[in-house]
Amino acid sequence: MNKLEQTWRWYGPQDPVSLEDVKQTGATGIVTALHHIPHGEVWTQEEIILRKKMIASAGLSWSVVESVPVHEAIKTRSADSEQYLKNYCETLINLSACGIKTVCYNFMPVLDWTRTQLDLEMKDGSKALYFNWIDLAYFDIYILQRESASSDYSDTILRAVEDKKKSITAEQTQLLSDTILMGIPGEHNITLDHLKQNIAVYRNIGTEGLRSNLKYFLEFIAPVCIAEGIKMTIHPDDPPYSILGLPRILSHKKDFEYLLDAVKEEFNGICFCTGSLAASPQNNILELFDLVKNRVNFIHLRNVKKDDIGSFYEADHLDGDVNMYRIMKAITIENQKRNTPIPFRPDHGHQMMDDMNKTTNPGYSAIGRLRGLAELRGLELGILGL
Repeated sequence: MNKLEQTWRWYGPQDPVSLEDVKQTGATGIVTALHHIPHGEVWTQEEIILRKKMIASAGLSWSVVESVPVHEAIKTRSADSEQYLKNYCETLINLSACGIKTVCYNFMPVLDWTRTQLDLEMKDGSKALYFNWIDLAYFDIYILQRESASSDYSDTILRAVEDKKKSITAEQTQLLSDTILMGIPGEHNITLDHLKQNIAVYRNIGTEGLRSNLKYFLEFIAPVCIAEGIKMTIHPDDPPYSILGLPRILSHKKDFEYLLDAVKEEFNGICFCTGSLAASPQNNILELFDLVKNRVNFIHLRNVKKDDIGSFYEADHLDGDVNMYRIMKAITIENQKRNTPIPFRPDHGHQMMDDMNKTTNPGYSAIGRLRGLAELRGLELGILGL
């Protein structure tokens, strides 16, 4: 029987979790990117080979690129977007020449993923990532000061925001702002002014405009992807709903239906992220997987727990709103149909045990992900009867 490929996200030489550490987890594949190269610039074969050799020297393989970032000029289809599109194609050609064929990306405006707290304490004392609607609304209304922001929130949330305003300190306000504006490890954080400027740009583009720009992007890179055998895997919106007035185009079933219909070629694939999708009460994870399973080229397995207003924290991998047994069973059935195993990684993990005393990338400490990988590995083997 085919088993899924076990992979691990690694942020490069500066990652507190070394490749030697990763090897001890049992993962065989690395998911990484050249984070030191500015968005939009070409990844040369020399840079790719250097990173690939570094990974191979630890006895691991570079399985998936996460991510080749899509420059904001492409997302907004601005005047200089054609050059960035050509650069993107050149990077894909170079990756292919180095034997790396699976590329993850996202089409989220400005912000990659958004949380409001990085250290929510769990009952067992470990710390989790958290998205709180009240905190986001406070940031939106009183820090970002977005025009008409209040109209996007319920009366319940607005009342809670006013209560928060009475007690929040300057230090807490700064921490909240820093958390929301935080970039990917190894890359630059977003500034408040930059976010404000881009919100104005995306207000004019809107949902349909952004969706059209994604279609144009995929059609532009299609000849290269088909010729080179590249598998693109788009990551869902995280969280899967509009925030801060920014449009979202890959959050729910209708979005996936549009994407697969708009660009029918097989290179147009999905990164199926259970945690991102489960954060919306509208989503039936099993139904969504059944819809897209033929195009799933990469999987993130993560769990979340939502409250009555839709705020959520990242739960243990086997304990949350996602029935991980049922989704793993569906994934293993699909994997048996493949000639090559689908790569998956334990997405995020609690900061726990000895990692509590270390500086770690939020969500990407070693022990919490090791626990998640061990649980998911065992779940798969149990389902396969091995």
